[in-house]
Amino acid sequence: MPDFSLPAYHLAARLTLALALALFLGLAFEEVYKSEQRSIPGGIRSFPMLALAGAMLSLIEPSHALAFVAGLLAIALWLHAFTRTPQHSSDASSMMIPASNLLAYAIGPIALAQPPWVAVSITVAAVLLLSAREQLHRLTSVVPRDELLTAGKFLILVGVVLPLAPEQPVTSLTPLTPYGLWLAVVAVCTLSYASYLLQRYLPSRDTALLPAILGGAYSSTATTVVFAKRLRESAQVRADLSAGILAASGVMYLRLGVVIAIFDVPLAIQLLPALLALAAFAAALAFYEWRRRLGADLATAPRNPLQLSTAVTFAALLIFISIVTAWVRTSFGAKGILALSAVVGVTDIDPFILNIAQGGISDMPVALLAAAVLIAAASNNVAKSAYAVGFGGQAARRPASLLMLLALATIGAAAIYILGT
Repeated sequence: MPDFSLPAYHLAARLTLALALALFLGLAFEEVYKSEQRSIPGGIRSFPMLALAGAMLSLIEPSHALAFVAGLLAIALWLHAFTRTPQHSSDASSMMIPASNLLAYAIGPIALAQPPWVAVSITVAAVLLLSAREQLHRLTSVVPRDELLTAGKFLILVGVVLPLAPEQPVTSLTPLTPYGLWLAVVAVCTLSYASYLLQRYLPSRDTALLPAILGGAYSSTATTVVFAKRLRESAQVRADLSAGILAASGVMYLRLGVVIAIFDVPLAIQLLPALLALAAFAAALAFYEWRRRLGADLATAPRNPLQLSTAVTFAALLIFISIVTAWVRTSFGAKGILALSAVVGVTDIDPFILNIAQGGISDMPVALLAAAVLIAAASNNVAKSAYAVGFGGQAARRPASLLMLLALATIGAAAIYILGT
C-alpha cells in the first residue's frame, strides 16, 4: 500500500515519477501499435491518465485496495468489450494491447508503494518488450526447440534442485553436503553453459581461435579430441588446429582459478601466480603455433554440456572422489593425496578440484593443496597429449609434444609449492 508516512514532497515526487514512466510507456506503445490504427486503446495520453487513476484509487482506500481493484475490473471489462466489437475484433489477437493498458494503470500504485527502482525496472522491461517485437518474434526461427529444453534443464539445476538440497552432511564418509555438492555442479554447468551459448551464437568467422578458447572454458579435453580428429582428417600438420589445442589448455588454468575462487578464496589466491603464469605460457605456445597458421577457420560444433544425466554423473563422481580422497588422506597422508591427484588427472579433474576447494582435505597445508591441483592439471595435460596422438595420429604429434612441455612446466610449479612447505 502507499506509504503515507512519507513527506508530501516525496508523494509528489512519486506521482511525478508515475506520470513520467506512463508517458514513456505510452510513447513506445504508440510507435508500435498506433502508427496505422489510431482507434486502438492506450497511448501517450491514455497511459498517464490510467497511472493517475490507479494512484488516486489506491490512495482513497489503501488498507484493502478495494477502490483500486474496482477500477482494475472496470478497465478490464471495458477492454474486453472493446475487443469484442466487430470493428476491433482483430485487435483481440494481441494480448499486448490490454496488458499494456493494465500495466499503465498499475504504474501509479507501484510508484507510490514500492521503491522507485521497481517502477522504473518494470516500465523499462515493458518498453523493451514492446520495441523489440519483431526481433523477439524472429527468435522463434533462430532458437531451436532443443535450446529451450536446455534452458529449462539449466533452470531446474539452479532454481529447483539447488534450493531444495540440505546444507548438512548426510554421511561421515565425506564432509560434502548435498547443497555444496549441487552448488559445485551448478558452478561447472553455469560456466559450461555460458561458453556453449557464446560459441554457438557469437559470430566467430573473423576470430578463428574463439571456438578453441570457449571450448577450453567447458572442456579442454573435449576440445583437444575434436581438433585432433580434424588434424587426422586434414592429413597434415595444421598450425591453426595445434594452436587451438594449446589455447584450450591455457584457458583450463583460468577456469580452474575461477571455479576454486567460488569455494575457497585463500586457495585461489595461493594458486593465482602459478595459474596465471601457466596460462601465459600456454598462450605463448599457442601464439607460436598460430604464427604458422594456414588461415583456416577453427569453428567447431559445440556440444551441449547440460544433459541432466551428465550432471548426475558428475555429482556421483564428485562423491566418489571425495570418499576416496578422505580414505587416501587417512591411510597414506599428504603423499597419498599427491599421488591421487596424478591419477585423477587422467580423467575429469573437476570433481577432484572441487572436492579440494570445498574443504574435502581440510587438514593439509594450503601450499600442498595448491600442489595437488597443479599435479592434477599436469596429469590432465599428459592425458590430452595421449588423446591428441590417439585421435590425430602423426599430424597431432606437434601439439602433443607441446602439451607435454606444458605438463612439465606445471609439474615444476607444483614442485615449488611442495618445496616451500
